[in-house]
Amino acid sequence: MSASLLQAVAEVAALAGAEAMKHYGGALEVEPKADGSPVTIADRNAERLARNWIERHFPADGILGEEFGESRPGAVRRWLLDPVDGTRAFVRGVPLWGTLVAVVEGEHVLAGAAEFPAVGERLSAARGEGCWWNGSRAHVSLVSEISEAMVLATDGGFRRTPERGRAWSALAARTADARTWGDCYGYLLVATGRAELMTDGTLSPWDIAALQVLVEEAGGVFTDWGGRSSAFGDGAIATNAALAGALRSALGVPPGRD
Repeated sequence: MSASLLQAVAEVAALAGAEAMKHYGGALEVEPKADGSPVTIADRNAERLARNWIERHFPADGILGEEFGESRPGAVRRWLLDPVDGTRAFVRGVPLWGTLVAVVEGEHVLAGAAEFPAVGERLSAARGEGCWWNGSRAHVSLVSEISEAMVLATDGGFRRTPERGRAWSALAARTADARTWGDCYGYLLVATGRAELMTDGTLSPWDIAALQVLVEEAGGVFTDWGGRSSAFGDGAIATNAALAGALRSALGVPPGRD
């Protein structure tokens, strides 16, 4: 089953990402949602396309998407969709946005994909099948010293949790480099060995689920700020394996737990 889900999440992410890309770089009407975040026709059209594909191929599964909510909430298996993760970047013509697709049973993520159309990169993973980056196996880095690490966070991602932002800033001062290449792009960099840490203070499940399986299948460690290995917890911290404990300790995260 995992192999077919690996193919399925990659296909859905590619289709939805291509749909969003049709609107990238053009004039867009931006509407504020209830939480103040922006939404455009690209978000909505991409999610509709993904939903239609899932309805055709997996009609018994539930769907939870950022733009159109939940369908079949009692389904054993659900698809989580974020059609444009990084809409603020998208509308400004910044290419560091992606399309996220995940399949979950309860809170267990089975497979996930992240499509980055504007930079020509894609990741897909399923449990036991590895993480794949543009068709090749993806691996986190082997960096084992904080002084040699690159650490990332979403710019503004700590607005609701400023104490976490202060912890990240204190850690960043000890590292080789720190950047705010935010949203899902930072997790791509961790999963492909180009950074050692990416974190966000608060996120929704559709922001996190695909990223958890991608990082873990690339050999990394993914937890929330409570040290729990979950896409349904309190924020997100993704690291390589070699620095997993040291980086979380520096951020004040308790020892890992399932």
